[in-house]
Amino acid sequence: MFYYITMKLFIKILAILFSVFLGSLLLLFIVLYIYSPGQSEPFLDSEGNPLDNSVSEKTFITIGGIQQGMFIKSKNLRNPVLLYLHGGIPDYFLTRKYPTGLEEYFTVVWWDQRGSGLSYSANIPKESMNLDQLISDTKEVTNYLRNRFGQEKIYLMGRSGGTFFGICAASEAPELYHAYIGVGQMSDQFKSEKMAYEYMLRKYMDVGNTKMVGKLEASSVTDSIPDEYLKLRDKAMHSLGIGTTHEMNSIITGVFIPSLTFREYTLKEKFNLWRGKAKSGVHPLWGEIITTDLVKQVSEVKIPVYFFHGIYDYTVSYSLAKKYFEELNAPLKGFYSFKHSAHSPIFEESKRVKEIFVNDILKGKILLTDN
Repeated sequence: MFYYITMKLFIKILAILFSVFLGSLLLLFIVLYIYSPGQSEPFLDSEGNPLDNSVSEKTFITIGGIQQGMFIKSKNLRNPVLLYLHGGIPDYFLTRKYPTGLEEYFTVVWWDQRGSGLSYSANIPKESMNLDQLISDTKEVTNYLRNRFGQEKIYLMGRSGGTFFGICAASEAPELYHAYIGVGQMSDQFKSEKMAYEYMLRKYMDVGNTKMVGKLEASSVTDSIPDEYLKLRDKAMHSLGIGTTHEMNSIITGVFIPSLTFREYTLKEKFNLWRGKAKSGVHPLWGEIITTDLVKQVSEVKIPVYFFHGIYDYTVSYSLAKKYFEELNAPLKGFYSFKHSAHSPIFEESKRVKEIFVNDILKGKILLTDN
């Protein structure tokens, strides 16, 4: 009898817990749905009306045979166009917390590349995710923007993995661009990963974090980059302030939650954002990235080149980027160190970034570059 009563009570408790769980899921879905209208908000004037000659839109076009999406933001359509190439995941949603202010001076195009975010599709051929295709897509998007906005040339800016094929596109088709800007510029990424691993191991040893030391030692980066290390990489970097931003200590609170509360993605688009990330891992071109030394592959760019790099950045090595910059041939080049940034100076030190764009890049000068 006691056993029967106990089991009955146990089943009742399970039913209550299950109901609470389902209710929580439903509430979460409702909240996410409310936060996911998927529409771009217009720029408004002082009276609350849409700003004349501005644009704030999410648009889709066919690039490289597949539908790809982008956000286009500008307070003045007469401004020059700036095409932004993201890294392993589209990061336009971070501008909600870290506004760049670049739309005041440019028509900024935040393009979600094939297989990512707005441009995710399970039907994209895996073999099309390669360097040549991403370069081709970049040039095709560029020509779409040149034709749409009536500009002979545009500006090209890559960040992280976007710098890998961005500088290749600038080198192959300099006639399309005024200048190239590399934020967290890649060079020899395999060497960069080894340097990051050694730095993290040393730092965790210094603070006595034996648990993290053990995990790192079990996934040592020597002649290759183990999958175990890649699974640990983001958490280990962000805990030390050498990841996305110097102040961001968690991917969950710093990236995942902001992506879910970003109102310009629909719920499906948010889901696809992370489906694409899960499918590609660190970056869709990761295999090519870690086997390519850009110092050897791209030694010359025939337009002005500007590198932005945070001194705390170990996602992409600051010192290797500086070495690459010194060896790169370009008609004009400027290297800008950001003393309060890790991997995202455009988000972390946006005021200084705007000053560099206004006083150097738009004028074709290097007045503010490192001495």
